[in-house]
Amino acid sequence: MDNIKEQMHVVYGDGTLGLNGLNYRYIFSYEAGGLESMLIDGKEWVYRTPRPLFWRATTDNDRGNHFSEKSAVWYSADMFSTCQKIKVAVNGHPIELPVAPVNNQYTSDEVSNDVDICFTFVTATSPQTTVDMNYHVEHDGEIKLTAYYHGNDQLPELPVFGIRMVMPTVATSFDYCGLSGETYPDRMAGAQQGQFHVDGLPVTKYLIPQDCGVHMNTESLLVNRQTTLNNADTDDNEFSLKIHQSAQPFAFSCLPYTSEELESATHQEELPVPRRTVLSVMGAIRGVGGIDSWGADVEPPYHISAGEDIEFSIVLNAQS
Repeated sequence: MDNIKEQMHVVYGDGTLGLNGLNYRYIFSYEAGGLESMLIDGKEWVYRTPRPLFWRATTDNDRGNHFSEKSAVWYSADMFSTCQKIKVAVNGHPIELPVAPVNNQYTSDEVSNDVDICFTFVTATSPQTTVDMNYHVEHDGEIKLTAYYHGNDQLPELPVFGIRMVMPTVATSFDYCGLSGETYPDRMAGAQQGQFHVDGLPVTKYLIPQDCGVHMNTESLLVNRQTTLNNADTDDNEFSLKIHQSAQPFAFSCLPYTSEELESATHQEELPVPRRTVLSVMGAIRGVGGIDSWGADVEPPYHISAGEDIEFSIVLNAQS
């Protein structure tokens, strides 16, 4: 009996795809372009669908060398890129997108060992390019999320490429296996590889809010929360979501603000009261420089060419 694989229940809705298992319920929205709900052990992990990440808040050095002005198209791409194509495969076999009335051919008792659903985003840039975000969901609820950026050498350099996931409430802490302290591609000297715990969601108190809190060469990350938006949920025990590397380590930041919220504030007191957890997982990130803040560019090895393809994957697991 131990060798019997528990299959997941597949619900073919008019505009959504539901995947249910022993302790999880996922809803993928065709209209919203991604994972709309990620309920694990009764706890919701998604406030907004995960989206491609192209922008980091402007740093002092970016202002000095005018990088953000040169690459401003990625700010609009970060906010306004749209999902324009969706593909679904069940047990490895592609199927016609099961929206109404196609979904009428399915019963309420459909099951599967695994499901793939791929959302293709078109960037709000000129010229445009595309990003594929593919969710591979196993019967036990494990999700492998792969982001693939299709390069276009007519576009300016990228600040970052990754996945942004906004969680409904503020995390109490996070634990990660990676480099100590705040690190960037050109700021890793002296950092130690190890296991680290960080209380809260600290934001570096720069005079002008800017990108901060990045951790490089991360193998695994545990985001810990204690509250939900469900007023009927009186359980105050901590619950966690684990993100770990697939083929290669990743970079991440775990903050209470999006890059746009940091970008819009000219002083610390203009930042809103923390309400969410903004997890940015990155497969590529530009260096921050720091030779001076009056015009020196980031060293060549730490640029991100928009003309090259970028692919990376992470794996998400529930931690009961």
